[in-house]
Amino acid sequence: MTTHFDHPAQQGAPAVWGPPPTAPPPAPEAAEPRRPIVSRVWRGRPEDPRWARPAFLGLLALTLVTYLYNLSASGYANSFYSAAVQAGSRSWKAFFFGSLDAGNAITVDKPSAFMWPMELSVRIFGLNSWAILTPQVLMGVGTVAVVHAAVRRRFSPAAGLIAGVVLALTPVAALMFRFNNPDALLALLMSLACYFVVRAVEDGRTRWLVWAGVAIGFAFLAKTLQAFLVLPPLAIVYAVCGPVRLRKRLVQLALATVALVVAGGWWVAIVELWPASSRPYIGGSQNNSFLELTFGYNGLGRISGDETGSVGGGGGAGGSGQWGETGWDRMFNSEIGSQISWLIPAALILLAAGLWATRRARRTSATRASFLVWGGSLLMTMLVFSYMAGIFHQYYTVALAPYVAAVTGMGAGLLWERRRETWASITLAAAVVAAAAWGYVLLNRTSDYLPWLRWLVLVGGLAAAFGLVFAGRISRRLALGAAAVGLVAVLAGPAAYTLSTVNAAHTGSIPTAGPAGANMMGFGGGRPGGADGGGMPGGFGGGAPGQGQQGQQGGQGRPNGNLPGQGQGFPGGGMPGQNGNTQGQGPRNGNGFPGGGAMREGGRAGGGGAGGLLDGAQVGSAAKQLLETDAGEYTWVAASIGSQNAASYQLATGDPVMAIGGFNGTDPSPTPAQFKKYVAEGKIHYFIAGGGMGGSGSGSGSASEISSWVRSNFKKVTAGSATFYDLTKSA
Repeated sequence: MTTHFDHPAQQGAPAVWGPPPTAPPPAPEAAEPRRPIVSRVWRGRPEDPRWARPAFLGLLALTLVTYLYNLSASGYANSFYSAAVQAGSRSWKAFFFGSLDAGNAITVDKPSAFMWPMELSVRIFGLNSWAILTPQVLMGVGTVAVVHAAVRRRFSPAAGLIAGVVLALTPVAALMFRFNNPDALLALLMSLACYFVVRAVEDGRTRWLVWAGVAIGFAFLAKTLQAFLVLPPLAIVYAVCGPVRLRKRLVQLALATVALVVAGGWWVAIVELWPASSRPYIGGSQNNSFLELTFGYNGLGRISGDETGSVGGGGGAGGSGQWGETGWDRMFNSEIGSQISWLIPAALILLAAGLWATRRARRTSATRASFLVWGGSLLMTMLVFSYMAGIFHQYYTVALAPYVAAVTGMGAGLLWERRRETWASITLAAAVVAAAAWGYVLLNRTSDYLPWLRWLVLVGGLAAAFGLVFAGRISRRLALGAAAVGLVAVLAGPAAYTLSTVNAAHTGSIPTAGPAGANMMGFGGGRPGGADGGGMPGGFGGGAPGQGQQGQQGGQGRPNGNLPGQGQGFPGGGMPGQNGNTQGQGPRNGNGFPGGGAMREGGRAGGGGAGGLLDGAQVGSAAKQLLETDAGEYTWVAASIGSQNAASYQLATGDPVMAIGGFNGTDPSPTPAQFKKYVAEGKIHYFIAGGGMGGSGSGSGSASEISSWVRSNFKKVTAGSATFYDLTKSA
């Protein structure tokens, strides 16, 4: 062994005290020739196994192909946001503010940043499904790449690959990275923020924290306060684990906060300071204020359930409402479990194991910090999702997917490297058993779906776990075989659900992943059914599948004050049951949701009812021709109560349609006086009968007053099965 006083040339000779004898300088080494760029991209780092980079590129390619498959089947997906994308591709003012229509009457109920990539794509390639949804797919591929890079950097190439595969095969990820809601951009930016914080722990450079602040700030412009859920774990981890002095750490965190405020606040400042009379009304607010929207309907109201202008909240801890039961097990219940929870039990076990394995590491250990950053983000987000009493949809859980994937990859990689230690091999086996057993439970909830698969998952997982217990004592080849069997077993369930997801169309406001019947929570906007029925649940709080092409049944609503009681769901308009204890049929053209029209394929409505609130209307050729006549002479070719109904007609005609009352029809915009002024000035041609919630909710009654005024004063016109009122002709 060479010591500080041994010269390499004298090894084997007695040690000589003092400096080593002078040796001739080594000959200069020839510089390694720079590899061609193709070779560098394909081969990756010279120290990596030869399979590592090709496997990573193959993962990205397969993710891209899988997510692009059958993409156009969803059409405009969420027509609410697609209409805003169409408006932003026509008007730069609509682009900036996030207006629902190019006439800039009202915005969507989110900041506009998440629509910018889609709007630029539509400006280049025209309005079509591919132009709208492909940017979302690319965000999904980017998120897989970020999670892989984060895990690969601190662990092994295999660990990074496992993390990427887990994310790509998470059903709700396959859903939302092919859908035009804000969650795709949010997931990408949250993954980047976690990556940047771990990099900051590695070298203490301020720039990484600043970039993390920028990512979170821009995520705020995608989905407001949800972006801040990860702030506590990220800030605490760096404050404790950062490799520089405490004073510098605090200064760095302050600079990151400044970056966050600038990245997320510049747009807010412009919107708030812009004269309200020359910008669109802020949709989702009751006072035309983005700050009110942020801290009310889209913010603290989601936690407490007190959401002015909404259709109602949920229950408290352990309670229930139309948004599902709250409590510690919410992510695992029949409404949400199949979307995200496949590997959560295993991830929690691996997170605990990772923290235990690094318990004696130095304070600045980047390995432990990785578990704390990704695991802390997972736990914090799960906690909020589990107990929030306001509006909550299954697809929100896509925010958990990168955290689950990263923790799974890191934990599996760490325990595999330490598999010769008994506790590590047993823990790794326990994680496989937990994932396989929970996969069996989830698959058993849809017992008619691939009934053999749940047994394959359970038996394969148990067999693999048995082999992993002895992974440190058997040959590497046998251990790798056991690990491969375990990986296939635990991913078979989510992979099957993911394939079912990409093979189906998804429209409306509340899409869900997996096969039909995979969850029991729904409020319109299900997956389209076929001629033999079997659409996804379309009722408020869990409706039954549509029967045939015009399924009428909406299912049982949950008791919740003056929300649906035990009557039928939304068969064609009106809120069923006028109080939580009432049984009965909602009025077809009376109180509640104005309009008629039977629920059509998978919850799409034919002109009103719940479909008008959450999934829009089918626009016939006669209605389209009527609205397109002399369209250029009006700012808005029509006006309709509720955004989904307005969006359907706007997308069909390509011309602006005013959404009275915003998404729910409950926003006080326009006021009756403003609407009458627009009509007097000849800016609106038609009023579309039917529509969304209108004045039945907790917001303003402006929509109902406008509707009554129109019906009393203007001529009714019928085009196909749709009814309009010509605002240029009196009754």
